[in-house]
Amino acid sequence: MSAQPLPPAVPGIAAIQALAAGEMAAVDALIRSRLASDVVLINQISEHIIAAGGKRLRPMLVVMAARAAGGGGPGAHQLAAIIEFIHTSTLLHDDVVDESDLRRGRKTANALWGNAPSVLVGDFLYSRSFQLMVELDSMPVMRILADTTNRIAEGEVLQLLHVHNPDTDEAAYLRVIERKTAVLFAAATRLGGLMAGADEATQQALHDYGLALGLAFQIADDVLDYTADADALGKNLGDDLAEGKATLPLIHAMAHSDDACRERLRSIIESGDAGAMPEVLAAIGQTGGIGYSRGRAEHFAAQAEAALDALPASEWREALRGLARYAVARNH
Repeated sequence: MSAQPLPPAVPGIAAIQALAAGEMAAVDALIRSRLASDVVLINQISEHIIAAGGKRLRPMLVVMAARAAGGGGPGAHQLAAIIEFIHTSTLLHDDVVDESDLRRGRKTANALWGNAPSVLVGDFLYSRSFQLMVELDSMPVMRILADTTNRIAEGEVLQLLHVHNPDTDEAAYLRVIERKTAVLFAAATRLGGLMAGADEATQQALHDYGLALGLAFQIADDVLDYTADADALGKNLGDDLAEGKATLPLIHAMAHSDDACRERLRSIIESGDAGAMPEVLAAIGQTGGIGYSRGRAEHFAAQAEAALDALPASEWREALRGLARYAVARNH
């Protein structure tokens, strides 16, 4: 009886980035060429936020999903640029709404140029993404992206309704992060499959992977707001608390504290008292909020990995598996 070949090893983030480096170089070149405007301020603000880099996770998901589904090439690169433009426009708008002054360790655009230019350049990037979309001349692509951007906007408004709301529970929190974060991950991976010519079942598996990955990624992000090193995180620790956002570690603490502690936490959320961070951390520590939240992130990461079983074995599929593990293991 012949031995079965071993499955490829699950790579870490450095190996994943190395695997995707050629694809991402093409995506970055396209992003920079299509950012250009004859309005100087647009170029300045766009360059500021794009040059900040970040993980480029969402566009990387497009090209990796396309490769895992047996395709790739210029169409996938263009979709990756579209996804990055949509994401970047939401960052510009988010920072204005949240009055943030730091992102990825740099001053936000609104801190440097003011709110009005940031909102308007966000609109430029959003409309530029639709120009790129139309060039692809694919109704399924346009339908997915139109539905996705609409749900992101719903998520932004839904989150606004929960700001300074101590009655936000886990179900409401998950509804917000699904729309705000996970739907764009799901669109990125489904579109990669679509551009590769994958069948509907494969596209759905990639969508399910992206949605679960997005949920895992955002919960892990919200844990980092209470546990990370501020310099590594690239933003101020406790920003969520200062903005009155009750994320999962705090929601869990609220649900499992005694009455006196719960009332104190309610008043902290209502006032957005970042100075009360030590009290909040103590309550989260006493109720196991960090461990619980990490467990929920790991649950969604496992769902993401399970969805990949519908794809043929390849180094690209294993890279997607590695991203699910990285999403919950990272420290920034």
